[in-house]
Amino acid sequence: MESNVQLGIVRYVKGAYLVIEGKQMAEHFYIIQQGQVKVFNTAGGGGRNEMLGPGDFFGVISAMSTRNQIETAQALSDVVLIRVSRTQYVELIQKNAPLAIKIIKQFSSQLRELNQTLAKLTLNNTAKNDPSQLFNVAEYYFSQEQPEQAIYSYTKYLDHCPNGENVEVAKERLSELASHVGNVRISFGDNEFNRTYTKDSMIFTEGEPGSEFFIIQSGSVKIAKIVNKKEVILAILKEGDIFGEMALLESKPRIASAIAHENCNLMVVNKTNFEHVINNQPHFIAKVTTVLAERIWLIYKQLANTGIIDPMGRVYDALLIQLEKDRVPLNSPAPHTFSFGPAELYNMVGLPDVLGELLLKAITRDTRIRVVENKIFTASVLEVVRQAEFYRKMDIREKNKEKA
Repeated sequence: MESNVQLGIVRYVKGAYLVIEGKQMAEHFYIIQQGQVKVFNTAGGGGRNEMLGPGDFFGVISAMSTRNQIETAQALSDVVLIRVSRTQYVELIQKNAPLAIKIIKQFSSQLRELNQTLAKLTLNNTAKNDPSQLFNVAEYYFSQEQPEQAIYSYTKYLDHCPNGENVEVAKERLSELASHVGNVRISFGDNEFNRTYTKDSMIFTEGEPGSEFFIIQSGSVKIAKIVNKKEVILAILKEGDIFGEMALLESKPRIASAIAHENCNLMVVNKTNFEHVINNQPHFIAKVTTVLAERIWLIYKQLANTGIIDPMGRVYDALLIQLEKDRVPLNSPAPHTFSFGPAELYNMVGLPDVLGELLLKAITRDTRIRVVENKIFTASVLEVVRQAEFYRKMDIREKNKEKA
């Protein structure tokens, strides 16, 4: 399809700052036509430092997620840039589908690396993302008397690790769970693009090689990871959300499991129909790009959180990040109930349960923050923002003292 999209051309001299980390979100992103650009950021544990040239792009995360900039771009030479507005993205895909694929693949690779870095920093997770992890996942669900998840994971382990060191144990476990096997569907055909999963069904499991991603048509899906023999819930996704896209684009093992949180209907995109979707549904590809941009933005924020020295500051900062994620007006004195409880909060900031409980007790001495039905509640959004900003300033002051 021929497009009439009109892209702007802008020029900058050597040394010019093109976008600046922390500044308000922009309406545009840029494709380098001539020259070189350095892109970097200061997020704790996830600092980026890249040299970009013709054909590369920057500023997409802020533009497509409508969030503040998470990176700085500086011209290393005189540069000529193609400026693309967020509203032009669909038209750009219609004219240049390979560019959209390049952006999505880069986002996917970046997101995988950031997820692994964050897991190591906050969850102390050293588990390898390979098929052998399937056995560890299966053992966890077996110990928790969750037969459907255990059967799925043991079966996938035997499929992908037929010579693995735990093959005999896996076979014994499956024999013990034989009465539940009829309730578990392990595989689907490549042409089954619409699937139904009942509550607690395993859609895919951590460590399993993947070749498809999913769009939730109805219901909800839990994304979880087994860390130190505990299930850590990473997200609860709802209608319209996308998940599993990294495995399709990179053909690497899943980094987390997806389980039906309630009965759900899913649309499947795999290598068979992916090219068709790219060429015929540019609005869908734009949505995938936006979802990935949102996730990268969130992880950069979480990585920056890991660099805060005071644990209390990290807790308030984590609450602020969630308010920003949910686009809650930050200048509002209104109450707000977070979608998670104390245990999830400790995991977010990588604190052991004992220390997390002590900090939560300290925080809840202020009656404006408390736990209600196992959910964090604040009587004033603005107070959370003020506390987070106070600890950020104290953190900067402390780090400046250390440098001096």
